[in-house]
Amino acid sequence: MPKRSGKPPADPILAAKSILAQATGEQPHQEPEAKDPAAVALGRRGGLKGGLARKAALTPEQRKESAKKAAEARWGTKDKG
Repeated sequence: MPKRSGKPPADPILAAKSILAQATGEQPHQEPEAKDPAAVALGRRGGLKGGLARKAALTPEQRKESAKKAAEARWGTKDKG
């Protein structure tokens, strides 16, 4: 089974060795496997429905509170300690 990570090794010497092996053909370059179209479609369908379902389940006050919390998490000051 091929490794999932396409990144070269963290050690620069091993990374250079890996690149050289691929360039000379000693080690074939492994392309990542294509995603299953059925799984992609299923995930997209769930993602499209999720936001609307959450909106329908929450009251306007709950949505407002959730939005405030999200904005504070994104734009609020971060502690430097």
